[in-house]
Amino acid sequence: MAESKTKITARKIDVNGIVQGVGFRPFIYQLARHHHLAGKVANTAEGVSIHLEGPDERIEAFLSDLPKKKPPLAYIDSVHLMQEAVEGRRDFEITLSRSFGSRNTLISPDVSICEDCRREMFDFNDRRYGYPFINCTNCGPRYTIIEDIPYDRPKTSMHPFKMCARCLAEYNCPEDRRFHAQPNACQDCGPHVSLLDNKGRAVSADDPIAKTAQLIQQGKIVAIKGLGGFHLAVDALNDSAVQRLRQRKHREEKPLAVMSPDLDTIATYAHLAEAEKALLTSIQRPIVLLPKRLPEKLAFAVAPRNHYYGVMLAYTPLHYLLMNHGFTAVVMTSGNLSQEPIAIDNQEACDRLKKIADYFLVHNRGIYLRSDDSIVRHAAGETRLIRRSRGYVPVPVFLRQDVPCILACGAELKNTICLTRGKQAFVSQHIGDLENLAAEDFFKLTIRHLERILDIAPEAIACDMHPDYLSTQWAVSQNKLPVIHVQHHHAHVVSCMAEHKLQGPVIGLSFDGTGFGPDHSIWGGEVLLADEAGYQRVACLEPCAMPGGAAAIKEPWRMGLAFLHMAFGRDIWNLELPILKLTDRAKAEIILDMIAKGINSPLTSSLGRLFDGVAAIIGLRRTVSYEGQAAMELEMISDGQAHGTYPVIWHEKTCTQLDTGAFVKSLVEDIQNGLPGFITSRKFHDTVIEAFAGLCTKIRKKTQLNRVVLSGGCFQNALLLEGLINVLKTKCFEVYSHHQIPANDGGLSLGQAIVAASAVSGKTSEVN
Repeated sequence: MAESKTKITARKIDVNGIVQGVGFRPFIYQLARHHHLAGKVANTAEGVSIHLEGPDERIEAFLSDLPKKKPPLAYIDSVHLMQEAVEGRRDFEITLSRSFGSRNTLISPDVSICEDCRREMFDFNDRRYGYPFINCTNCGPRYTIIEDIPYDRPKTSMHPFKMCARCLAEYNCPEDRRFHAQPNACQDCGPHVSLLDNKGRAVSADDPIAKTAQLIQQGKIVAIKGLGGFHLAVDALNDSAVQRLRQRKHREEKPLAVMSPDLDTIATYAHLAEAEKALLTSIQRPIVLLPKRLPEKLAFAVAPRNHYYGVMLAYTPLHYLLMNHGFTAVVMTSGNLSQEPIAIDNQEACDRLKKIADYFLVHNRGIYLRSDDSIVRHAAGETRLIRRSRGYVPVPVFLRQDVPCILACGAELKNTICLTRGKQAFVSQHIGDLENLAAEDFFKLTIRHLERILDIAPEAIACDMHPDYLSTQWAVSQNKLPVIHVQHHHAHVVSCMAEHKLQGPVIGLSFDGTGFGPDHSIWGGEVLLADEAGYQRVACLEPCAMPGGAAAIKEPWRMGLAFLHMAFGRDIWNLELPILKLTDRAKAEIILDMIAKGINSPLTSSLGRLFDGVAAIIGLRRTVSYEGQAAMELEMISDGQAHGTYPVIWHEKTCTQLDTGAFVKSLVEDIQNGLPGFITSRKFHDTVIEAFAGLCTKIRKKTQLNRVVLSGGCFQNALLLEGLINVLKTKCFEVYSHHQIPANDGGLSLGQAIVAASAVSGKTSEVN
């Protein structure tokens, strides 16, 4: 027995996951020395490879500690072990990276500055005091500075900066927090900031960040280069400055995100629960939706007619240095014109933003791939992603089983792309709305970049069925790979199934604004029996005319008239309604004629359009300046108490249809009886919840299906989401909703990829 304890064996350990750029090799080095093991560790294109030599019991202890003590930013997906020949090593070392074979390693997202670095930055005696690019292996830029893998400095945007002797000594010392930290730098050898005017000329300043703070406090608009692109910054207490930013950016009413220095400051103008505090201080540092404190402390123009602020804490060293100048909150909105991608290059920013920004705070570290701030809210007991980008990407969604390599092109709005490999689905950062050439170029660049750094060669391309989407047109035009068209709402349901690793048929409630149906109508209030391979449409809202097509999305009063016409025909002028008082009758008659004659009035079963119509009928919102505005405001005015529901009538047609005309009549009766909007809004929400929860019960009796999946942009509505989850659970359903990706079209590419992977694999649907 004594002899077996001293016998030396060797193991090869291959670790896949997020194990590069997160201090994993120095962790392995220190762990091996702790267990008195010899060997070596190296980055490879597949992850990290370890050679260990020592007694079996010490190797087993090492393996036990590996997942328990890993660095905070590391994620271990798999560990593969095999016996190796003993080489007679006497020590443990970190060797050069090897670049060959397939690239199965995972890349860390960009994360916020860690507490150690923040403390050093504000320590007057530290050599990095006030340095806006301080970082270590536990924090800082990753995804946005990587050009290729393995993740080594020459393959990042830090390659032009040669480390000074002191930084190099840190980099080469396994005991140092900056050991092999690829972006390691200091004032002497690293990137630096500079201040420019809006003509691109240098502005003299001993401290460009302090000067920037002074300019913002004077009411100026400054474009500030961050981790994933530029922000446009103004003092959030200065209403005239915020209004000026809105005018120049052409952003009329959509809320603007703000940044504050700490939680105590945020608590002076917004309500903070423990869940929100945890989100704000997480390493991802997303924008978190927080209820306003009243009276409003920030400028009214920050979030007009909205009950929430979008708030984030500082997350880069530069942000911390800026916020240290006494700000309550600074507007930090994307550095772009509305509908364009965020600017990332200094010259590009100066060219594109010179009519918006008065000054530019730039730096000379490149950004390889733009990445907007992520947006989250806490609802129904969980974190809900509204926009998944910086801090979360490129962490994959881990799937139930291996799938073929697929490229999914996403939707038209809130576009993302998705690449699959094995049990991993990589949903890209937020690309945006594909409505112009700049956005389309970003879409193509993201595909090329992710295919390269993930080394994925797709077997097929998935896209939406809508022929006019730019993403669909690109997929069809590439002429290299087979194209699989995936129905919009089927993709929504499957995206949520993929998150939860569900197999087999489910009842899918897919609610949104617009999705192309195979019958060429506009879907959006759909109940599907679905699995990965197929779906059956079993119910929907009664189709209603959408007068003017896309114009009805921006002008909800058109949908209000359409739903009134559905309920009352041409007799609507006898009704006492806010929408009719505010609408020119001659113009309204033109719309009614369009509906009656079917002229440019496609049919829609969209729940999103029903929300718009109800908002218009009660006089809440006639036009919108951004997507979902009417529905959002309808949710916000809802009463906190239940007030009953409107009639729920289902008609058996080609598929079961909810009679919207019946409840619109009751809604109108309430309005004419003087019920205020906060009550009618709540009754409307509760009617939708009761209608579809009751329908799910009927479907369960017929199909024996007990799992309900909720997906689509309408489930960003917390009242609808929480209400349906609670009612369905009381009826003993298993309910699944989104946590890892957005419920809106930002998550659609995941569902497209899984449906296409199923088709490539030749699977047959269990849905009949």
